[in-house]
Amino acid sequence: MLDAKTIALVRETLPAIAAAGPAVTQHFYQRMLSHNPELKDIFNMSNQASGRQPEALFKALCAYGSHLDTPEALLPAVEKIAQKHVSLSIQPEQYAIVGEHLLGTIRELLDPGNEVLAAWAKAYGVLADIFINREEQIYAQHEQLSGGWRGTRDFVISEIKQESEVIKSFVLTPADGQPVSEFTAGQFVALYLKPEGFTHRQIRQYSLTRNPDGKSYRIAVRRQPQGQVSEWLHRQAKCGDRVSLSAPSGDFQLDSSLFPAPITLISAGSGQTPLLAMLHALAKHQYPARVNWWHAAHNRAEHAFGEEVTQLGATLESFREVIWYKQPDGALADSRYRSGLINITQAGSALDNPQCHYFVCGPTGFMQSVIHQLTEAGVSQSHIHYELFGPHQDL
Repeated sequence: MLDAKTIALVRETLPAIAAAGPAVTQHFYQRMLSHNPELKDIFNMSNQASGRQPEALFKALCAYGSHLDTPEALLPAVEKIAQKHVSLSIQPEQYAIVGEHLLGTIRELLDPGNEVLAAWAKAYGVLADIFINREEQIYAQHEQLSGGWRGTRDFVISEIKQESEVIKSFVLTPADGQPVSEFTAGQFVALYLKPEGFTHRQIRQYSLTRNPDGKSYRIAVRRQPQGQVSEWLHRQAKCGDRVSLSAPSGDFQLDSSLFPAPITLISAGSGQTPLLAMLHALAKHQYPARVNWWHAAHNRAEHAFGEEVTQLGATLESFREVIWYKQPDGALADSRYRSGLINITQAGSALDNPQCHYFVCGPTGFMQSVIHQLTEAGVSQSHIHYELFGPHQDL
């Protein structure tokens, strides 16, 4: 635990950090990556260029400084970040590098004096230890699973399928021919690759999209304009190509402790991928309660896995599918389809059941809209589980 003086000194600095805004974290990343260019093989440089990662770090820094005396409030965020760090193979010694440049940034931009810098060093040390200890627990858990491993493992692309105009699925099989560990529906793997023409190794997290089979994993990738990794996967990747994967990670999971409550899965675009694995899991276990699948896509051509979802739903005792197309293109003759943006009041009676749990995944604007609609309809926050597609903050 931090002492009262340290907490007070750190908090004295927070108004200055807030006034400087993400410029503090932009300076931090520039400083760190210029002194330690090897870290460019870990950080998503596209998120650096867009400013998304510095903005995420700025928010995390302010949140941590505000909760020094109530660290338990940060535990959900710590778990989410630790899971991502493990997928990126973050090591304890890298925390020392981050700490050095974080303190250097505060000194150079704010010049708060040695006493305040010492307080930040102490506070950062406590946070780093929390992450290092939790991440070692996760690494050990991965390694101990049957078919599990620590760090990365070589895989071969064994199957590629065009799922829509903008989404392809990839089946990845271990190069050593040995089994792979199971996972919980909703988790992801990190894909590592550096094909010819890439300046730095690239790492991206992709959700696993079907039930574990002990032999391979399946992911789905949406092609993004100017997306270096997605463009390579869509235009150049072929069966037989080798990539590396982290072990399955992530805290956005279909929690069996909720069973047998009604389940509603709500997504937009490629946000459906973790929810697709959840639907597979529910179908496998012949889930007896109501299952709803609410999905938003731009149009029919961009709508992936539609047939697969319908087939899985047909195996369930009670299943209802509702799809929204921003550009309906004549699809509305089918009673499952709606026009425009997702509107949960058009989806039927799920909201009438207070026991229903909602799993939501998609882009920021979509998430904000859906969560607002659910809370306005009286759904308890404890019944809303969500995953945002975008950069979680790393420390």
